[in-house]
Amino acid sequence: MNNSVPDQSNGLSAVHIAAGADRFGEHHGLGISVIDFKVVPPDSSGTFIIENTFHARGGPARHLHYDQDEWFYALEGEFAFEIGSNQFRLKPGESLLGPRQVPHVWAHVGEGRGRILIAFLPAGDMEAFFREVTKANAMPPQDPALWRAHGMELLGPPLVLD
Repeated sequence: MNNSVPDQSNGLSAVHIAAGADRFGEHHGLGISVIDFKVVPPDSSGTFIIENTFHARGGPARHLHYDQDEWFYALEGEFAFEIGSNQFRLKPGESLLGPRQVPHVWAHVGEGRGRILIAFLPAGDMEAFFREVTKANAMPPQDPALWRAHGMELLGPPLVLD
């Protein structure tokens, strides 16, 4: 259940989102995973946060964000990352910051389910990107024009998993 509760002192609302729920009660499928929108800013200058739950191994294509830093926090499972020339493994409770303008690629590599929180700072066009690519319930297509239209550069294929 999603509840907004106005604060009487300043007119702002607290927003409660139940475990496993999307901010708007929507479904955002990416084939191997599902994305729940958790924090959606009123404009592109705020922070956009998603929870990405994987039921299979894999991840997005290698890319970079022109204007967003991307922060990852592993909740469940194991994730492999390449950010620039550096390689990392994230396990639950660990986090990693991918700076804007730096190529990166990552994937869920553990057995079973994987869950990761991802924050985009600032949000830019990431909400619009995810709304567009989840229409097909598949990983985002390797279409450079689509990525560029949403403030990213597509640089190569997803990670090759052993």
